[in-house]
Amino acid sequence: MLEILYQDTDLIAINKPHGLLVHRSSIASDTSEYALQLLRNQIQQTVYPAHRLDRKTGGVLLFTLNKEMDSLTQQLFAGKDVHKTYWAVVRGYTEDEGTIDYPLRKENGVLQDAVTHFRTLHRTEIPLPFGKHQTSRYSLVEATPITGRMHQIRKHLAHIFHPIIADRPHGCNKQNKLWKDRFQLDTMMLHAKTLAFHHPRTQERIAIHAPLQPDFVRVLTLLNIPL
Repeated sequence: MLEILYQDTDLIAINKPHGLLVHRSSIASDTSEYALQLLRNQIQQTVYPAHRLDRKTGGVLLFTLNKEMDSLTQQLFAGKDVHKTYWAVVRGYTEDEGTIDYPLRKENGVLQDAVTHFRTLHRTEIPLPFGKHQTSRYSLVEATPITGRMHQIRKHLAHIFHPIIADRPHGCNKQNKLWKDRFQLDTMMLHAKTLAFHHPRTQERIAIHAPLQPDFVRVLTLLNIPL
C-alpha cells in the first residue's frame, strides 16, 4: 500500500518509495509496477500525475483526480508557483548556504537555465576510510530548485563537487561502491521533502510533507545525524 499524505476531491499525494517509476516508460522495461497504476488500484479511481520524480528519488508525489484539475495543476508547475524542497546526503562538507546557477543541457542539446538554492542542515565525519583518508565527511543538504530541469538537483550538487550518495550516473562511482560494499546501499539519498502551493480551486495554501523512507533514515543513523 502506498502511503497517502494528502487527499481531497481534486488532489492526492503519496510518499513515493525510492526505485518506483511514476508511470510506464519505454526506457525502463525491467519493471511492471508504477506509482500511477498502484495508486489507481489502491483508491479505485483514475489518477493523473501532476509532476514527475526520478525513479531513484523518494518523497512527495502529487496526482490529480480529474481532467480539469490536471490542467490547472500543470499550469501551477509551469508557472513556477509550486515550492519544492528536497533533502540530500552528499559527499564532503557543503557551505552553509548557496545558489547553484548552472545551465543544463537537454537530450536534444538545447541549453536551459537552471537554478537551485541550498542550505546545509548538518555535517558529519565518520571513521570510514576512503582513499588516503581514514575518515569520510558528509553533509545533509536541503535543496530548493527554482527551475525544474531533468535531474537538476543531482547534476547541480555534482557540479559543486558534492555528489549525492548512491547517485548513478551523476555521483561518485568510488563512493557509491564504498557504500554498496560496506553498507549494502543502492538507494540514492535524495528525498522530496515538501511540496507547497495554493489549491487551484479553493486558493487555500497547501503544504505536503513526506516522512523519510527507511533507507534514508538508516543512512542518517549510520552518519550519526539526528532525525
